[in-house]
Amino acid sequence: MAGGPRIVDLMRLSTVILPIYRWHDEGREVWRRAEQLGFHAAYTYDHLSWRVPFRDGPWFGAVPTLTAAAGVTERIRIGTLVTSPNFRHPVVLAKELMTLDDVSGGRVTLGIGAGGTGFDAVVLGQGEWSARERAERFAEFVGLLDRLLSEPEVTSRGTYYSAFEARNIPGCVQAPRLPFAVAATGPRGMRLAAKYGQAWVTTGDPALYEEGTPEQSLAAVRGQVERVSAALAEEGRDPAGVPKVLLTGFTPDRGGPFTSVGAFTDFAGRHAEAGIDEIVVHWPIPDTDFGYDQAVFEQIATEAPAQLAG
Repeated sequence: MAGGPRIVDLMRLSTVILPIYRWHDEGREVWRRAEQLGFHAAYTYDHLSWRVPFRDGPWFGAVPTLTAAAGVTERIRIGTLVTSPNFRHPVVLAKELMTLDDVSGGRVTLGIGAGGTGFDAVVLGQGEWSARERAERFAEFVGLLDRLLSEPEVTSRGTYYSAFEARNIPGCVQAPRLPFAVAATGPRGMRLAAKYGQAWVTTGDPALYEEGTPEQSLAAVRGQVERVSAALAEEGRDPAGVPKVLLTGFTPDRGGPFTSVGAFTDFAGRHAEAGIDEIVVHWPIPDTDFGYDQAVFEQIATEAPAQLAG
């Protein structure tokens, strides 16, 4: 990048740890190491299974994993990236999240998105929802979950999700509830992020992953930031007060940013200029798309934030 990386005031660096590790073999040490490396947050995916090559290998539940992680860490934020309505009901999820927030001492962020097609979409035996139904369910899901985590008792009847005298006492440690990081790229989802989100999440433009260029991807992210900022302003909120989060690994850059600290700070600096406030990197997994060198990854975690800031 011409002129070197942008000087970043509050660029946060976080990681996402796939729930593939047996807890007493590797899992607890991975989560402890994430805290030792100074990451702002460590997230995990909330799926019941995921794509190849993970489809037929170990894959554990998100909420139990995060509860265990809360017990072996003290400072790092933890959360999902992301939860969806595909196999969740907001009443049950709210109770689990309230409990997790209590166990962690108020360190939980709920990453939440509309979900998509694939294994999770049909695992309960239902047919795949249309894009319209996914959007409608997502809107109803987020609105009800907001109430369930903010009010001691909720009764609500919706098209897809209802609650009857659902109690969440004593409520979240974080007030008025734990924060939502809403994943959205379309206008309807961005309006939900603007109304309910304490952060907004993108993976870039999926249409560019296979054949797009890094420059095209960066322009797409910049456009997304502009649109979600406009939605926030329409909601009467200050766009600068809502962090914009990029989950890496799904842009045309592939593993390039993880070859060195310099390559990563260039990547992060360009995205900071586009309006991104937090970058989330996958914990390395050999022989996968996330097969970054562990030593370089840890060097990025410990050195890149200071280089970006100064």
